[in-house]
Amino acid sequence: MKRIVETTLKPEEAFTPELFKEIILKRARMDDPTATVRPLRRSIDARSKAVKVNIKAQVFANEEVPPLLSYKKDYPNVTNADPVIIVGLGPAGMFAALRLIELGLKPIVIERGSAVRERRRDIAAINKDHVVNPESNYCFGEGGAGTFSDGKLYTRSKKRGDIIRALEILVAHGATEDILIDAHPHIGTNKLPKVVEQIRESILGAGGEIHFDTKVTDFIVESEEMKGVVLGDGTKVTGLGVILATGHSARDIFHLLDKQKVLIEAKPFAMGVRIEHQQRLIDKIQYHCDDRGEFLPASPYTLVSQTQYDGKQRGVFSFCMCPGGFIVPSATAEGEVVVNGMSPARRDSKYANSGIVTAIELEDLKDYAQYGSLAGLYFQKEIEQRACQIAGGTQAAPAQRMVDFVKDRVSGTLPDTSYQPGLSSVDMNEVLPESITSRLRDGFKSFGRKMKGYYTNEAQIVGVESRTSSPVRIPRDKESCEHVQIKRLYPCGEGAGYAGGIISAAMDGEKCAERLMARYVKT
Repeated sequence: MKRIVETTLKPEEAFTPELFKEIILKRARMDDPTATVRPLRRSIDARSKAVKVNIKAQVFANEEVPPLLSYKKDYPNVTNADPVIIVGLGPAGMFAALRLIELGLKPIVIERGSAVRERRRDIAAINKDHVVNPESNYCFGEGGAGTFSDGKLYTRSKKRGDIIRALEILVAHGATEDILIDAHPHIGTNKLPKVVEQIRESILGAGGEIHFDTKVTDFIVESEEMKGVVLGDGTKVTGLGVILATGHSARDIFHLLDKQKVLIEAKPFAMGVRIEHQQRLIDKIQYHCDDRGEFLPASPYTLVSQTQYDGKQRGVFSFCMCPGGFIVPSATAEGEVVVNGMSPARRDSKYANSGIVTAIELEDLKDYAQYGSLAGLYFQKEIEQRACQIAGGTQAAPAQRMVDFVKDRVSGTLPDTSYQPGLSSVDMNEVLPESITSRLRDGFKSFGRKMKGYYTNEAQIVGVESRTSSPVRIPRDKESCEHVQIKRLYPCGEGAGYAGGIISAAMDGEKCAERLMARYVKT
């Protein structure tokens, strides 16, 4: 007998396994302690004073319980198969490689950064010594920007089947099964590297190739067809096609495409700051209590407000909110300061942080029109370099207390922070243009009305949150996913402008692999 139970539980009931099973069996009207209870969906509802957990569960009694995962790590050997080049080993590149293997093709992955273990040293050097390795950092390296920047798996995609497949692949490679049931799944920056390493082993074990610390410096294009790539040492690598999955910070790739007159386009993005509160304050606001207790997780939030500046309405919104997390340095070159956020799996830091950003539309980039498709890139870079210069020329980040910022006064002191390289008290109006700071000021006041207690001088803003998405789109055909001008080139993931996170990038990587296979491999 199999039954589905949908109910609402108290946090202690939902997160205590023995109590959870007892209550679900009772509500299923089943008196069989040998029955198996499997949670299917779990979400926290904090809209009322008494926080509840919405549950959907499946009960199995007197029958064989089917395997949790439908996905199997059963890969063919593709050592001698036709090769496909993948540039970048972030989520799009990893999932493209796995899908190519399933389809019987050999992925040759070129990754400019280091493998996870070596990459840790480069990240430590940024935090402790303020030294940025331009090839291996929080953005570049095995697993891409997500590896050491949180591991949130939320996506707005409506293709539920594809989402479940992507999550199951992650579970098959070591992620916790909780990501299959939580409404907002999260692996955690301390656990994601191990998952990434297992995916690497699957690729290599099936006969694929991965070349770390190897940079693409040119493309081999003949008669408007992508034949392959040229590496930093002059080696030429050719294949059936090139899946370009470089991430949103590979500025040299955008420059290279522009130089080779491969069509690229400027696209809108968002920019602003990180806001950091004490997590206990966010918990108090969201959960309506002084102490969230041992069962509720650190509370997230989502905020949006419409603002007016220079006669134009633009949104100000929270981005990549990290409960129980840390602010991290995400620059990819010396002389620039960029911040991002992450949370460990337990989300047990005493800090909460979130990007608070506003939309940057193409009409806002008129002063950079001479850079053509790279206008947004130059705009980003200028502000990141200004942030570095004003904050002292290291990886210390410019910061200001929130109310001080809104009231246009420099903070005499700054609160404690999770940002390891340290903060420098500055006037953020000197870092960001008025078009951004004006909207942020209005946004913070609006957020304070929506979340009582959020607007406080015990919170601080840290700059700059500039790498929300790629400022460039590499145009491709909607159906074939092939570049609109260059055949056998498949722009993919966040860097190409077609994804916005780990899961959406992973699904895009799979889609590009499938489209390439369908077009260029005879079956």
